[in-house]
Amino acid sequence: MFVDRVQVEVVAGNGGNGITSFRREKYVARGGPDGGDGGRGGSVILQAEAGVDSLAVLSHRKQWRAEHGRPGGPHNCQGRSARDLTLLVPPGTTIVDEATGLQLKDLARPGDRVVAARGGSGGRGNAHFKSSVNRAPRESTAGEMGEARRLTLELKVIADVGLVGLPNAGKSTLLSRLSRARPEIANYAFTTKTPILGIVEVSLDRSFVLADLPGLIEGAHAGVGLGHEFLRHVERAGILVHVVEPEPADGSDPVENYRKIRQELTLYDASLGERPEILVVSKAELPSAEAIRAKLASETGLQVLAVSAVTGQGLERLVPAVTKMLDQRAEDSQGDFSAYGERE
Repeated sequence: MFVDRVQVEVVAGNGGNGITSFRREKYVARGGPDGGDGGRGGSVILQAEAGVDSLAVLSHRKQWRAEHGRPGGPHNCQGRSARDLTLLVPPGTTIVDEATGLQLKDLARPGDRVVAARGGSGGRGNAHFKSSVNRAPRESTAGEMGEARRLTLELKVIADVGLVGLPNAGKSTLLSRLSRARPEIANYAFTTKTPILGIVEVSLDRSFVLADLPGLIEGAHAGVGLGHEFLRHVERAGILVHVVEPEPADGSDPVENYRKIRQELTLYDASLGERPEILVVSKAELPSAEAIRAKLASETGLQVLAVSAVTGQGLERLVPAVTKMLDQRAEDSQGDFSAYGERE
């Protein structure tokens, strides 16, 4: 089950208490204080891990608690510190504190991590307070309370290339033809309800990640048709492949459909309107495909490719075009993560 948004409470462990104790040993009249310090409470850590592709595991529990530190012991024994609780999330997960609305961290790459709730420090035993003027201290301190936070975790899929377009435009079929991904394909709208990732092998040492993103409709920027749930995944895609169906089932104008989707992307985030784009007319085997391709090329001034996932027409041109644009984007960004279009 694909889950891309969860709300959880994370509670760090309390520090162990320090104790008051005195050395008791035969023939040692005044052994002095020997109460040990308490151990540190466990922290709750969120870490991006390659291979984790959903927040489903975290959705089954509303609260995640780390262990408490153990109290100190006699003979200057420090209490055992608790282990940190590490929760693994997919790369591309943002962590937002519900109380403040502030983003704690954007775990964009594998290995990125954030301490979501810090464990409390251990208390001090009375041995800690021994001095030349206070040789028998009877004071000790309790361990600190661990932090607790309510968090919203939101996954924004990271892909090199995102397929966008109206529902039933042929995005899923194209993904299945270019990669080994097997999305649901059917002759009705919204067969894709969650992002599907596939690896496109260009050569033995070159590949890129292609994402089939759920279809957009007019008003998506305002939340129509779960628009925000879909659009946030577009933000991460390095470049966009805009798929236009030449003969929509509802009889609408393909060129106008293209304009509508472009408008929705821009209204949601102005930077998406400036994202590098490859324009593709799908279902090139249909009689009207070439005319629609020529009309789009004339009105947009862009190179428009006609492809068919059924016959394979145009696929040999599409993959090199995507690879070339990715290379150009990599040169322009020079490793800057802003190439992923992260929103402010």
